[in-house]
Amino acid sequence: MKSISIISIPVTDQEAAKQFYLKLGFNLLVEAPFDKDQKWVQLALSGQEAVSITLVTWFENMPAGCLNGFVINTDNLDNDIEDLSAKGITVGKVDQTPWGRFAAIIDPDGNRLSLHQN
Repeated sequence: MKSISIISIPVTDQEAAKQFYLKLGFNLLVEAPFDKDQKWVQLALSGQEAVSITLVTWFENMPAGCLNGFVINTDNLDNDIEDLSAKGITVGKVDQTPWGRFAAIIDPDGNRLSLHQN
């Protein structure tokens, strides 16, 4: 094993989720037909294309909204909160821990992401 390449995020509406993640700062890598009437939607942060996310609707054991613990590192949490708030994205309160500052973001399906600054 050598690296992580794709993390699946379970959603109900791929288009709504895609718009949310684009606002969050992700870039669309691939949007293409996939198995029957499904779509493959893959996004990544700029410069981080080696590790991407895909918005999935087809895993029965991953209902939309079940994802927790997805952490996105940032150099300036306060600036990111201000930017995301201006885009209409709600960011939770900042938690100060011995290993850094965290703020939660909930996507349209209830998946919980955390912004983290050391």
